[in-house]
Amino acid sequence: MSTLLYRLGKLAFRARGRVLLVWLVILGAVGVAIALNPPQTSTEFRLDGTPSQEVLDQLTEEMPDASGSQASIVFVAPDGTRVDDPEAAAAIADAVAQINSSDIVAPPAQQEAPADPSQMTPEQLEQAQAAAEAMTPVGDLQLLPLMLDETTAVPGVIISEDGSVAMLSVQLTEQAMDLPEGATDGIVEAAESAEDAGLTVLPSSSLTTTFEVPIGTNEIFGLLIAAVVLIITLGSLVVAGLPLVTALVGVGVGVGTAYALSSVIDMMSMTPILALMIGLAVGIDYALFIVNRQRRLILDQGLSAHEAAGRALGTAGSAVFFAGLTVIVALTGLSVVGISFLTTMALIAAATVLVAVLVALTLLPAILGFVGERVVSAKQREKAVGHRHAERTTFATRWASGIARHKVLVTIGTVVALGAIAVPFGSMNLNLPTAATANFDTVERQSYDAITEGFGEGFNSPLLVVASSENGEPIDVATIGTLKEDLFALDDVSAVMPTGLSEDGATATLTVVPESGPNDAATRDLVEAIRALDATDGVELGVTGEAAINIDISQVLSDALVPYLVVIVVLSLLILLLVFRSVFVPVTATLGFVLSIGATLGATTAVFQWGWARELFGFDTPGPLLSFLPIIVTGILYGLAMDYQMFLVSSMRESHVHGHPGVKGVVHGYAMASRVVVAAAIIMISVFAGFIFSHDAMIKQIGFALAIGILFDAFVVRMMLIPAVMSIAGEKAWWLPRWLGRILPNLDVEGDRLVRSLEAADRGRHAAAGDDERELAKV
Repeated sequence: MSTLLYRLGKLAFRARGRVLLVWLVILGAVGVAIALNPPQTSTEFRLDGTPSQEVLDQLTEEMPDASGSQASIVFVAPDGTRVDDPEAAAAIADAVAQINSSDIVAPPAQQEAPADPSQMTPEQLEQAQAAAEAMTPVGDLQLLPLMLDETTAVPGVIISEDGSVAMLSVQLTEQAMDLPEGATDGIVEAAESAEDAGLTVLPSSSLTTTFEVPIGTNEIFGLLIAAVVLIITLGSLVVAGLPLVTALVGVGVGVGTAYALSSVIDMMSMTPILALMIGLAVGIDYALFIVNRQRRLILDQGLSAHEAAGRALGTAGSAVFFAGLTVIVALTGLSVVGISFLTTMALIAAATVLVAVLVALTLLPAILGFVGERVVSAKQREKAVGHRHAERTTFATRWASGIARHKVLVTIGTVVALGAIAVPFGSMNLNLPTAATANFDTVERQSYDAITEGFGEGFNSPLLVVASSENGEPIDVATIGTLKEDLFALDDVSAVMPTGLSEDGATATLTVVPESGPNDAATRDLVEAIRALDATDGVELGVTGEAAINIDISQVLSDALVPYLVVIVVLSLLILLLVFRSVFVPVTATLGFVLSIGATLGATTAVFQWGWARELFGFDTPGPLLSFLPIIVTGILYGLAMDYQMFLVSSMRESHVHGHPGVKGVVHGYAMASRVVVAAAIIMISVFAGFIFSHDAMIKQIGFALAIGILFDAFVVRMMLIPAVMSIAGEKAWWLPRWLGRILPNLDVEGDRLVRSLEAADRGRHAAAGDDERELAKV
């Protein structure tokens, strides 16, 4: 492996113009593809196989108009006035008429004109009264219609008891995320026409949500920090720019290809952002590791830039290859969970990491060819000559020696500290973001609070119950009335409203309004209670709606976490076993990760669910964690943690192979790799932290979890715990059963065989030169 990469590095260095041209062509092709196929993303969290999704699919087929998103618009009267004052009521009525004329709004249910009671038989009159009673909403809160006059109500609008708030429920013909961009703008503009009467108009989040470009000033600030770290680490402005350039090329190709394919594959708006996050981070790190190794070879051994580039790729490049492979395995393992949007997200991120590895192994040595000998300044070379064969004691050496001396204390201390930080993880609550946790200054949050104050929190996310006839026969009104009463008798129900009937009468819908909010445990219990309800014979019940869908998605993702962990841990253990030819190293690496992921999820729970330091991170209201955050963060952090393990422990193994036994090898290898690992970790933290201050709650949580996770894993686990346990193990850290050693291939990640072959070649050339000199002397 190392020999192959050595040759690849020298070839790319030499054929730099052609390699650069190939990557520029690829980048240009991606740009053309995006121009021809503009990006098309959505926020749909479709989860096939869940009860709520099955009900929604059924509704789409049988009652298409009732299968779209439910939205709401709130009209708030100024202090001292009411929404049913004549001018305000007329303005609301006019706005409602404009809204109902929209092509994406389902028309209000039309009721037949009541028959003249004087013309009805007693039996018909009794049936009519029973039907009217069955279709009448029931609830603890009196649902007052907005009246234009004594006889005319504004369709679909209810008002609060004090008359300060009116709410219009809007049934869209499609799910909000499936509508074209800007499709709801006309609805919002029509609603805002009521502001002429002095009303405050507050549309719900399904009408106002927009998707911002993921890169902004905060993310660029993270890149600037990364640039400063690179300059300090590499000591040159020109050389420091190389990792940034290659990382941008990598994400340009990886994320750009994802956007170009978004017209033919279903892609969430979060999907490219995840690839961008991880692609930037690993792209910078991989390039940094190789450039740093090339510079060390020039300074320590006096090699030419060309030869040093080849050897850097043969040694550090091997670690980069397997580090990237570990990240790819961890990400692609998410496909085992069987969730389509998660699989797409993971595969695109994995593909971006693959591109980052290819860029580091081909484009980077080519660019180093353009830089040439300037990769190390003449002043640095002169300074290095005097120290080339001297044993240097650096801060890293002293730090590693201190850890080795106090290895047991360090091991116990780090385990206890990370365990304590992980405590909040036990109370973690998962859900998808709602307007309940949006910032106070957003329209969607103000709408949520106005509905809560006027009607109750459950009106923000009502449940949609679907009753289906098992034999396909129409459902009679008496059955609907019984269902209505049974549903209202359940705990945590504020109101039940029969809302629709299919053309054949075999499917009926009822809206159930919980007393609790969409993120509350009581709402989750209510969904389960409805599903467990013994309905009338011949009728099946199902429940859907935003709250029910979010509950199902969160449950499936929570159940999938453990199987996913088993898959990636087993695969990654095999990779580490192959790379390090040790049993101890893969096991301790994995156990260290368990500590860091526990602390990561604990800290994230404390900040975003408990609200610790929320002002610092720019959000107003704590709430549940993003439902797929644990599984996404686990996959990414596992891969990145193994990156640091690979960089650090491969250096320790290299020192061990080259004659530093036991603890000496640990200290020497730590001193060689720690500087670049620290720089890489700071860069990753900076890149991920830039996303913490995004306006999107999902991106904010993921950015924080990844940044704090890198902090725990790199600086506590890899830089403290791993050298401590390696020092405890000593020579036994590299133990491998003989029978297993014979089976496993020797990948030579540390480049020992490459170094020996190059030294043998050097000796052969020196011997040949000596023979030539002796022959000339004879002549």
